[in-house]
Amino acid sequence: MKYNNEIHKRRTFAIISHPDAGKTTLTEKFLLFGGAIQTAGAVKSNKIKKHATSDFMEIERQRGISVATSVMSFEYKNILINLLDTPGHKDFAEDTYRTLTAVDSVILVVDSVNGVEDQTRRLMEVCRMRDTPVIVFINKMDRDGKNRFDLLEEIENELKISLHPMTWPINSGKDFKGVYNLHDKNLLLFTANTKANDDDTVAISDLSLPVLDEKVGEKDASILREDAELIEGVYGELPVNDYLSGKVAPVFFGSAINNFGVREMLDTFIRIAPVPRPRHTSVRDVPPTEDKFSGFIFKIHANLDPKHRDRIAFLRVCSGKFERNKYFHHVRLDKDVRFSNPYTFMARDKDVIEEAFAGDVVGLFDTGNFKIGDTLTEGENFFFTGIPSFSPEIFKEVINKDPMKTKQLEKGLLQLTDEGVAQLFTQFGGNKKIIGCVGDLQFEVIQYRLLQEYGASCEFRALPYYKACWITSADPKKLDEFTRFKSNNIATDKDGHLVYLAQSEWFLNTERTNNPDIEFHFTSEIHKEAV
Repeated sequence: MKYNNEIHKRRTFAIISHPDAGKTTLTEKFLLFGGAIQTAGAVKSNKIKKHATSDFMEIERQRGISVATSVMSFEYKNILINLLDTPGHKDFAEDTYRTLTAVDSVILVVDSVNGVEDQTRRLMEVCRMRDTPVIVFINKMDRDGKNRFDLLEEIENELKISLHPMTWPINSGKDFKGVYNLHDKNLLLFTANTKANDDDTVAISDLSLPVLDEKVGEKDASILREDAELIEGVYGELPVNDYLSGKVAPVFFGSAINNFGVREMLDTFIRIAPVPRPRHTSVRDVPPTEDKFSGFIFKIHANLDPKHRDRIAFLRVCSGKFERNKYFHHVRLDKDVRFSNPYTFMARDKDVIEEAFAGDVVGLFDTGNFKIGDTLTEGENFFFTGIPSFSPEIFKEVINKDPMKTKQLEKGLLQLTDEGVAQLFTQFGGNKKIIGCVGDLQFEVIQYRLLQEYGASCEFRALPYYKACWITSADPKKLDEFTRFKSNNIATDKDGHLVYLAQSEWFLNTERTNNPDIEFHFTSEIHKEAV
């Protein structure tokens, strides 16, 4: 309990959304409010004039999309906020799913023009699996979009979560005049092409006062009074406990690009968002108030700074105190490790830290000791559970275009696949390298990074596989027999575990029926328990 004060000062959350909903822009506005940056990078029509702070990979700057999770820490009103900006692109959903295991709450950005989209649904399913508290920010209110009541109904129906409006918009598109804060009883006025500031806020404790008519006009004042009365009658006060248990999501309206409606959400966030929460392990639940340190690796990034060829493992601290130069127990490798230069992040900028507490995200310089899901403790043997891994859906053979750079290619493949965005398989009995991904864009990113960061040139040739299954058996003889007979479809993963590559669902079902002694697993987690 001795770290209680530190724990209660921390909020760790992720921003999630469909691509182009304005997630990275919102991230930057948070950083501006926290004083972490002075100017925001504008991302316009995929041509980046001044690259977004949280998009630090070259390919992200070129294409205007986030394909890796960025970690940023900043202070706002004496609260230390750890913000994780996730990839919006669906091909990098796996990175986002893993990031959601490292946070205590999320802010979901919804585009008021397009409403709920596919990626939004998928991400909310993961949040619901974990009962993660969600705040919804409905963005782009200065564009002509859907009716506000229709939008709320769509979000409730599609995402299966109850909403609770905290602010309410006055019109939208070119007629957008601002938002009324239902909790703080004040009006924030919107002026097109200007950034919101404190002078635009008018305190209106009672909507019947004539000042409302003066500010927004009689017609809009009348509509706002009706809407506010209806909302008050239906929703009442925000049930904070229902928010914390993931049943109710507070809703804010605004325009991130104009810095509008963002501060209201941030103020509410630090007031109601959960402090670091207990975490499940293979042995017991670990409360954040426990004195002994524990944490897990949820992301690995090679070449964060291409000049220094560094490889950083991102650690979520779950309990106790992480200390620089102190020895901690690496559970999977069963050895003690220490870190002389642990970092906190402001996107690409790194600061060496002396200590970190539950809720913090720390960057650890890694020479190849870590894999995603690895646990560090002060001696106890357990694994943090619930970090998802997926069987790939697209498989391609790696064709080396420059045999002189074979070593660089192999090193690059190993390091990039350690990051978890793709899986590397080697054909059984041969050396054909196969990359498995859940989306095509990942191949493009891997190809680009191999060339830019390792000087290795390659192509990918599509392979006719449907799914990768890890295979085990209680009878080693049967497993050996199966791998010999099916050698064309057998590969090993990076850890030497056997994998069956099925051409179709029919082939997979046939092999499972014909080989009752062989177990087919759709995740590699099975081997973690055995380590």
